[in-house]
Amino acid sequence: MNLKKNRWLIALSAVAIHLSIGSVYAYSVFKNPLAEMFGWNSKEVTLSFTIAIFFLGMSAATMGKFVEKWGPRKSATIAAIFFSIGTAGTGLAVELGSLPMYYLTYGVLGGIGLGIGYISPVSTLVKWFPDKRGLATGMAVMGFGAGAIITSPVATKLMETVGLSSTFYILGIAFLLLMLSGASYIVRPPEGYMPKNMGKTNIVKKKKDDLAQLTLGEAAKTVRFWLLWFMMFINISAGIMLISVASPIAQDKVGMTVAAAATVVAVMGFFNGLGRILWSSFSDYIGREHMFLVFFTVQMILFIIMPNISNPVVFQIFLYVIVSMYGGGFSCLPAFIGDLFGTKQLGAIHGCILTAWSCAGIFGPMIVASILDATSSYNMTFYVFAVLLFLALFASMVMKLNVKQIRAINKEKVSSIA
Repeated sequence: MNLKKNRWLIALSAVAIHLSIGSVYAYSVFKNPLAEMFGWNSKEVTLSFTIAIFFLGMSAATMGKFVEKWGPRKSATIAAIFFSIGTAGTGLAVELGSLPMYYLTYGVLGGIGLGIGYISPVSTLVKWFPDKRGLATGMAVMGFGAGAIITSPVATKLMETVGLSSTFYILGIAFLLLMLSGASYIVRPPEGYMPKNMGKTNIVKKKKDDLAQLTLGEAAKTVRFWLLWFMMFINISAGIMLISVASPIAQDKVGMTVAAAATVVAVMGFFNGLGRILWSSFSDYIGREHMFLVFFTVQMILFIIMPNISNPVVFQIFLYVIVSMYGGGFSCLPAFIGDLFGTKQLGAIHGCILTAWSCAGIFGPMIVASILDATSSYNMTFYVFAVLLFLALFASMVMKLNVKQIRAINKEKVSSIA
């Protein structure tokens, strides 16, 4: 039966799932309405987003083996149930004015759905597209990054017409239907599947470029594992900090209207998705270690300049560049792991590195919220993250040297054997 499946429709099903859970990137459009309705401060409102990202990362890191056991259809269905109940339950929490219930529904339940939904289609797509792995997984994670493009304007319009709680009810139902439609089609390919006209050598020819073939335990003992974890932590923290406050920061800092700020959030979603295809493709030519050097250098410069920017157009350009590199970090990560540690246990190593996402999901939004509450300004936040990006740039330089040394050692071993 699987042979009759169209692998491009499998990819489309994955995109449907990721578009739904990617709506989390539109969270900032809810911040001001929630604060105005209940008088919650910035940290209280931000905490739910932080909890959701924490459970996203932890679920992705811990549920990988169960997703493989259950299969993509069952795991994506479970993700749909958790995420839609979490979203619709948020509507009830808003209706009751309960902050703890809001944390439970949007944060915990929604976050679990996010994590399972994020990893459910990816390994399946790798198997369906052995000839185009980067493209296939890039499409899925691009869908996740682009989720805000749809959700941001839709949610803004719904809040204006039916109110805040009803908006979450409607979104919860819509996400359930969209995710279940994707889950109903996605299946694993037959064992040993290869598309027509694909030579077997194409599958394995890049393995010789890997630094090593390591297990998770072996990888975790290396310096480059922890350098990569730290690099991802800072890259995610910087991006997710901006995503969590994009709408209010656009209004407060450069005087944009609510509607214009909602558009900014949507366009950020586009660049989040675009960066996942653009930068990962570019990294194939310049190398992943050089790509991260570019990420941190550019972002550090932009963060230093941003406090002095008052022009809305320039401010938006800076936001879009940073968010594209945030998304690009995610799409480059699996390939970078393959470069550094091989494909022996790529999934397990990937899951462990994704704990950086959980930590960054707490760190980034809470730092900006704390600084805002203390100073009533976002400016200090930009300077703090500029320093952190400098540290990440230093880590990426150390990574480059480490990779260069290992490649030299490997080359000597090959030469001695020859």
